[in-house]
Amino acid sequence: MTIALNKPVAPNLAKLIQYLEQVHDSGWYTNFGPLHQQLTERLERFLGVENLLLVSNGTLAIQVACKVLNVQSALTTPFTFVATTSALLWQGINTAFCDIDNDSYNLCPKHVDQALQLDNSYDAIVATHVYGNPCDVAAIQNVAERYNKKIIYDAAHAFGVKVGDKSVLSFGDASTLSFHATKVFHTVEGGAIVFKHKADFEKAKQLINFGIQMDGSLGEPGINAKLNEYQCAVGLTLLDEIESIIENRANLFQQYRAALENIVELPVWHPLASYNGAYMPVCIRDNAKLLKVINALNVNEIQSRRYFTPSLDVAYSEQKSFGCNNSQKLATSILCLPLHNYISESDIKMLANIIYEELK
Repeated sequence: MTIALNKPVAPNLAKLIQYLEQVHDSGWYTNFGPLHQQLTERLERFLGVENLLLVSNGTLAIQVACKVLNVQSALTTPFTFVATTSALLWQGINTAFCDIDNDSYNLCPKHVDQALQLDNSYDAIVATHVYGNPCDVAAIQNVAERYNKKIIYDAAHAFGVKVGDKSVLSFGDASTLSFHATKVFHTVEGGAIVFKHKADFEKAKQLINFGIQMDGSLGEPGINAKLNEYQCAVGLTLLDEIESIIENRANLFQQYRAALENIVELPVWHPLASYNGAYMPVCIRDNAKLLKVINALNVNEIQSRRYFTPSLDVAYSEQKSFGCNNSQKLATSILCLPLHNYISESDIKMLANIIYEELK
């Protein structure tokens, strides 16, 4: 039996139908409907944030955030899913790469500082909380304040994560979420933006509805990035179970780390952060050994993924780079193992044993 790398959480059909019946009874299928409002309010309460705007996917979340904050040029990480960078490039944002921290795999504040010393022309820092592991938000904030830069966090992996007693979404000028089916929480497709300032939220709400203002007049040209009521129904259904889902995934994540800590290299987690079990990355810097592990997993019908490769400064080599050696090395060394709500403790023990046997 194949062990899948990821398996989306299936919404309870009975509950989902109840929400869909509300949509049919109201006849309101999109354009900030009743379920859209319910989901927004419940997510704000659960996540402990304000100014949360639902959008149709995580890529548009980044693009809308950049538009609202008037980002024309940005320093970003090369070690992330391609959408983080392609969202910037698609909008013609002048994009340059800074290296990551070798331990956390997140954008390194020291490297950002060094880049801004060389070239202070960038408007913003765009960083990803990789695998749900929060960036050094305090250090990045310090750099941003010294150089007067905006901060946008791609928090697609970090749903429900806290740094101390604060939501990871509370940091920066905006944080973006993906609600793709493969994420911890999903609406099949979808996403959200959490803004620091109410005025930015209000502007974004207009922009995702073609730029139509509250009085019906046309303001700045916008786009259609709204989340429809059917997708909100899925979100509301899953939100009823999200606490147990995150608790289960976080427990599985910790079991994985305990089983593998003396076998492979693991990312160093933010010391004040909670877990959500979004991904299970391991680092094997010897390429021959890494390929040996991948082959053994394939033989046992266990899916894995070299996630993220290539380093995006290599993929987009025409963009400026301030030197990304750590990212380039890690991009060839990281392997993500199966982690989802349906994997079992016995699966984890078997996986750890296979990896141990191949690396001993």
